[in-house]
Amino acid sequence: MNQDNNSMTTNLAKKSSDEIDLIDLFIQLWRGKWIVVSFVVIAIVFAVIYLSITKQKWTSDAIVTYPDSGQIANYNNAMSVLYSQNPANAPTVVDVQQRFFSRFNASISALSEQLGNQVDPEKLVIAPAVKDQPVPLKISYTAKTAGEAQKTLTTYIQQINKRVVTELDNDLQTSINSKIDDLKEDLSTQEKVAQEKKDLRLKMLNQALLVAQQANIKDTLVQQAETLSEDTLFVLGSDALSATIKNEATRPLPLDASYYQARQTLLAISALKSKPDSTYALRYVMKPDLPIHRDSPKKSIILVLAVLLGGILGSGVVLARNMIKNYAR
Repeated sequence: MNQDNNSMTTNLAKKSSDEIDLIDLFIQLWRGKWIVVSFVVIAIVFAVIYLSITKQKWTSDAIVTYPDSGQIANYNNAMSVLYSQNPANAPTVVDVQQRFFSRFNASISALSEQLGNQVDPEKLVIAPAVKDQPVPLKISYTAKTAGEAQKTLTTYIQQINKRVVTELDNDLQTSINSKIDDLKEDLSTQEKVAQEKKDLRLKMLNQALLVAQQANIKDTLVQQAETLSEDTLFVLGSDALSATIKNEATRPLPLDASYYQARQTLLAISALKSKPDSTYALRYVMKPDLPIHRDSPKKSIILVLAVLLGGILGSGVVLARNMIKNYAR
């Protein structure tokens, strides 16, 4: 029983001692409050200086996706004309959209790598706007000011768009020129073949006329000339053959429907005009925004940390000073 009482008394005394120590600690800090305040003020001053000299970082974001059909209408129409003879092989609108946007994605990704490897790196980040989906894309650029971030991101996107459109337009012009050359060669070949047929026909008629003259056959000896072979054309008589030769010499070349279809395609392709200024490789879901909050440094966090650090250092100095005084006594 006495043992229990002694233990309880010891615990109460220890508790009382702890409370006295905490109260004494608070009193010491209160007496040295101006020192603590001074350290807090100094820490805040250093924080303000840090905030003023540290480079700020602002990030502007844009979201882009496939161009609309109207933004690639000129290119798509040109492809339809190019493939007019084989419409089944013509690329669809979706194919053209993917072609433009894929080229844009590859080019701006290459630009991001190039900017990151500079002596003074620039931060241009390309990532899916929706997780696990290739489109739309979120493009972010970080700069020293909000306005600079927005302006630079807009400039880079426009530059890449213009480059992609120019490259694809050059490819289109190459295809157009190649197709024109092929059609001209095809038309020239058909014209040569038709001319050879005409020359051969005239040669046979002249030979038949010679035979008719030698045989003194002036009038036609048959009623149906369609059944005559090349060797028996002389029976038409010299008069009929002479008239036929004159007619054949002035007749147009014997060209079939494929020639005129190719001619029509050539005229349509030759009339194609490039319009890169009205063609786009992307469509904005969200244009580059003007950031409101900077990425770093975080003013509120730094100031709070400065107050805490200043308070801790000031408190440490006060307690250490009192401890030294107590020890000296």
